[in-house]
Amino acid sequence: MARGPQRWQLYRLLGREVVRAAREQVGRFTARPDILTRARVTGLVIAPHDLRTSDASLADDIYAGLFVFAGRSLVVSGRSPFDYDPPSPEWADALYGFGWLRHLRAADTALARANARAFVSDFMNGRGEAARASLVPVASRRLISFLCQSPLVLEGADHAFYQGFLKIVGRGARELERSLSRSAPPQSRLLAAVALTYAGLCCEGIEAILRRATRVLVRELDRQILPDGGHRSRDPRFAMELLLDLLPLRQSFLSRNVDPPEALLRAVDRMLPALRLLRHGDASLSHFNGMGVTAADHLATLLVYAGAGTEPLMYGPHSGYARLETGRVVVVCDVGPPPPLPQSRNAGAGCLSFELTSGAQRIVVNCGMPASGNELRRMARSTAAHSTATVADTSSCRFLGEPEGWFGGRLAASWLLRRRGPVVLSGPGPVTVERRTEPGAAVLAARHDGYLAAFGVIHERRWRLSADPECLEGEDAFRREGRHGGRPRAVAVRFHLHTSVTARADPEGGVALTLTTGEAWLFTAEGATLALEESVYFAGVVGARKTTQIVLHLTVVEDARVRWRIERV
Repeated sequence: MARGPQRWQLYRLLGREVVRAAREQVGRFTARPDILTRARVTGLVIAPHDLRTSDASLADDIYAGLFVFAGRSLVVSGRSPFDYDPPSPEWADALYGFGWLRHLRAADTALARANARAFVSDFMNGRGEAARASLVPVASRRLISFLCQSPLVLEGADHAFYQGFLKIVGRGARELERSLSRSAPPQSRLLAAVALTYAGLCCEGIEAILRRATRVLVRELDRQILPDGGHRSRDPRFAMELLLDLLPLRQSFLSRNVDPPEALLRAVDRMLPALRLLRHGDASLSHFNGMGVTAADHLATLLVYAGAGTEPLMYGPHSGYARLETGRVVVVCDVGPPPPLPQSRNAGAGCLSFELTSGAQRIVVNCGMPASGNELRRMARSTAAHSTATVADTSSCRFLGEPEGWFGGRLAASWLLRRRGPVVLSGPGPVTVERRTEPGAAVLAARHDGYLAAFGVIHERRWRLSADPECLEGEDAFRREGRHGGRPRAVAVRFHLHTSVTARADPEGGVALTLTTGEAWLFTAEGATLALEESVYFAGVVGARKTTQIVLHLTVVEDARVRWRIERV
């Protein structure tokens, strides 16, 4: 049974969801008929440019019946992939999103075009799992994919297929607009508005949908894109994927001689520098709040639009990220509270965690989000999967779905989880952040209260990055406050190492770190017991991989402090 603030959060969430469910049921019978019946696509005018890079060699895999999505694979042996049970929900989302059509287009052969039409025909004829395909994010991605890849699908097609294709595009647009009349989650609502705006620009016959979708798009961009360019979910992956859609959408407005809305222009201009804040020298994004493997080619494409001379944002006060950089060394820190509950289903309990890079070599990382697997994702969101401090082997955030968070019986719990996902119920409040520069060094300090209510502990962390010598100095302080003060609490300060880093105990008590580039670094600490322990890196290109973590163990009774240092030698 949840206690105190958690119980209050759960009851409030249940009440809201009951109201939303009732409104949705009413909406099924009161949806405006002009939205649902009059919008008919009579032709295609333009095909948007797809910024996501394609690989013609993957077209050969698809033709051979091998479908690899979200870290899982399926061999269809001459049958349609829609006739098989999906290996994972994430695999199914990728299949029904049809983004993989771009690889067939890259092949640029008659066989690839015929293959693409066959797969689209399978879907048009109702093969597959309708419930999964109708999810708003999946349906939005599919509508955008169909429009972007329409030259591939329609070249050489007969009249019947062409009319069927227009029908499926129009039906997809109507169903997405119906979802906007209900209580779709914020990110799904934004994706649906983007897809509908694409459809309105690309298709003849649904001009009214364009007007309505543009209004929703403007409203959602103003609500969800923060003043510093971050997204309210604090999810770098969502921000990157959104930009890959917004940039071609901006161009599609211009192609139709329509002025893009100011909200779209403002969002793009703010989001590109914010993305640079999170970028490391190995062309990947930091593993915070849902970020797993970075599609380096996609990120490179976006940074071309940002301009080579564009300086990265160094601190995002609204999105809660900070960057320290001296020479070749980069430190990116999470100094923000969890995102709002409706947008927190991928958020991690990683407040005051950080990642360290030297040139193109990762040194300290967070474990990152795996491509699929509910249990692995739950582990990856825990505080222990981040390079920060854990008190009493407990995460600084509480998630819907944790056993101790259930209330009102399993039925209510599972119903909430299906509707909302494993959102964050409670966590740190506003994070206090201080930044300053010293001669030859950049300093960042922050504190959070995520452990105050349960354990009476405030966690403070200070980073100091200097260029000569190349060194990151840190200090973790644990302040005792509240009614729990005085009880001993076990604390573990973790530093997860990248899989390419070799760690071995140093004779003088530290840890020697050797990078694949030949660089040597030394980790030392005082005020705690140092140990080398096993860890797992979920964000590997080929899946989860075993790695090592440095852990500083201490017991906090009164105020305590531990100092550590990572220095190039």
